[in-house]
Amino acid sequence: MSVLMSLSMFPTNTVGSKSKEVSEILKIIKDSGLKYQLTSMNTIVEAKTLKELLDLVNLCYLKLEELGCSRVYASINFDIRTTGEDRINSKIKSVENHIGIVSK
Repeated sequence: MSVLMSLSMFPTNTVGSKSKEVSEILKIIKDSGLKYQLTSMNTIVEAKTLKELLDLVNLCYLKLEELGCSRVYASINFDIRTTGEDRINSKIKSVENHIGIVSK
């Protein structure tokens, strides 16, 4: 099984940049040992099971709660497939092959 998750999570009870809080979430994702890719709008994480990702989302929320965030926005999308691995990269390569981009 291969599960991809797109996660955007940040506090809404603070003013200004959210990069400090997002960096704390990213530390949790990095420490999980799962493959991930940070983008300007979200973080993509790949796991073998949905449960791993749901547990990770909970840890991220608990970190924001620990930081004193009283209101949190989260947008989460999943792509769940019974087969495959390294889809965090292979999906991009597949599209690039169709448009003629040679992957490095």
